[in-house]
Amino acid sequence: MLHLISRHVLRLAVTLLLGGLLAATLIRFAPGFDSDEQQLDSRLSSESIEALRQQRAAQGNVLEFYAGFLGSAVYGDFGQSQTLNRPVRELVAERVPVTLKLMGYGLLVGWSLALLFAATATMARIVAWDLTTTALAGLFLCVPSAVLALGFVFLRAPGFLALGLIVFANVFRYWRNLLDKSYAMPHIVTARAKGLGTMKVLLWHVLPVAAPQLLAVAGVSVSVALGASIPVEALCGIPGIGQLAWQAALGRDLSLLVTITLVVTVITMLSNTFSEVMGHAFRVQRA
Repeated sequence: MLHLISRHVLRLAVTLLLGGLLAATLIRFAPGFDSDEQQLDSRLSSESIEALRQQRAAQGNVLEFYAGFLGSAVYGDFGQSQTLNRPVRELVAERVPVTLKLMGYGLLVGWSLALLFAATATMARIVAWDLTTTALAGLFLCVPSAVLALGFVFLRAPGFLALGLIVFANVFRYWRNLLDKSYAMPHIVTARAKGLGTMKVLLWHVLPVAAPQLLAVAGVSVSVALGASIPVEALCGIPGIGQLAWQAALGRDLSLLVTITLVVTVITMLSNTFSEVMGHAFRVQRA
C-alpha cells in the first residue's frame, strides 16, 4: 500500500510539472495571445497601454515565464490575474469550494441514478426497462454539456442536476456491464439458485465483487464532472473554477490559466489515486 501511494505521489509531481508547462505553451502560442482588448480602451493613457504591452512581452518566453512561475508558486504566490486584477491565489481560493460543492452534489446525483438504473435493469431482466435506461443514458451522452446546461438555465433548475445527468450518462453503461458480469459468476448463480433474496445477493455478493471496478469508474467520473463544470458554471452563472477558467480563457490570462490547470490536475489525480487505493484495499481484504 505504501509503495502504491508513493508511486502515485511521484506521478502527481511529474504530471503537475509537465501539465503546467504544456498548458503555458499552448496558451502562449494560441492565436491572439499578444493582443489585449484592454489596449483598445480609449480611457487608458499611452503609458498604461505601453505597460500592458510590456506585461505581455514579459510572458513571451515560455520557459522563463514557467521557471519564474514555479519559483513564486513555491512561496504561495501564483501571480496577478491580468483579467480580474487580483492575486490568482485569492481568486482560486474563493472559487474552489464552490466547484467542489457543485461537483459533490452532481456526482451524488449521477452515481445514485447510475447505480439505481443499473441494479434494477440487472435484477429485473425486463427488456423494456433495459431499453429505456440504455436509451436515456445514450440520450444524455449525446447532448453536449453546454446544451444541457442551457436547458437547465431555461428551466431555472439547479446546475448540479445538469452535472448529475452528465455523470450518469458516462458511468451507467460501465456499471451496468460490471453488474451483469458479476451476476454471471458461479457462486452468485449458486446463491440465487438456493433462493437467496435479490437485495441480499446484490448487497453481500455482487457489490463487494464489483467494488474495485465500480470505484475505478467513479474515480474517472470525477474528471468528467470537473470538465463539465466549465460550461455548467459559465452558463448557469455559478462562480466556481469553471466560470473562472472561462473568463481567463477569454482574456488569455496566462498565470490564472496555468494555476487552474494545476488545480484541475491535482483534483483529477487525487480522485484517481483514492479510487485505486480503495480498490486495492478491497482486493486485499477479499484475498
